Amino acid sequence: MNDILKLQEELGYHFKNQNLLREALTHKSSKLPYNNERLEFLGDAVLDLIIGEYLYHKFPDVSEGDLSKLRASLVNEKGFEQLARLVDLGSYVYLSLAEENNNGRQKPSILSNAFEALIGAVYLESGLEKATEVSLKLLERSYPKIDLATVFKDYKTTLQEITQARLGVTPEYVVIGSSGPDHKKEFEIMVKIDNKEIAKAKGKSKKEAQQEAAKLAIRKLDKEYD
Repeated sequence: MNDILKLQEELGYHFKNQNLLREALTHKSSKLPYNNERLEFLGDAVLDLIIGEYLYHKFPDVSEGDLSKLRASLVNEKGFEQLARLVDLGSYVYLSLAEENNNGRQKPSILSNAFEALIGAVYLESGLEKATEVSLKLLERSYPKIDLATVFKDYKTTLQEITQARLGVTPEYVVIGSSGPDHKKEFEIMVKIDNKEIAKAKGKSKKEAQQEAAKLAIRKLDKEYD
């Protein structure tokens, strides 16, 4: 493991309470009396707010729906893994020997969760302003040019990236029904992953229903992997 002083220099933030930092870096496999799951829970909510507010001000003319999609493309496992790798966070995580031997330091879920916990710890110790400063510094390093073209990914794209990374498969979308007159049709779509039904949703078009089903599937998968 690397010296955690170097990590703090990378972040531009030095913890007054080093035990809080160690807790943020401790994976549950370590079997220590504490782990980072509670800080991860807090950090997830903090990052959702930080990035939501950042996008709100960054794109003043973008609709609520597109802002939600933008946030979803950043506030997810892949997005946080990317930020974690910027500071080589995997080198600092406390893991069990078994998890270490299982390439745990490179696992997207462990990196993403540790990053959330780290921001949760900054927030606890120094508040929202400092957590925002640390988070946005890394976000802007990761995305030197943040605009709709470089950041935006729809839910279907995000879901496909998640399922390919975790399971090595791509989602399948199946029309399971439609209703209403031709001028006001509503479609119901089911998304299957590895031949298992994951979620289904309705929309005014097949594309809209697919997007909504993908969104629900992302949430379900995130809960399962948490």
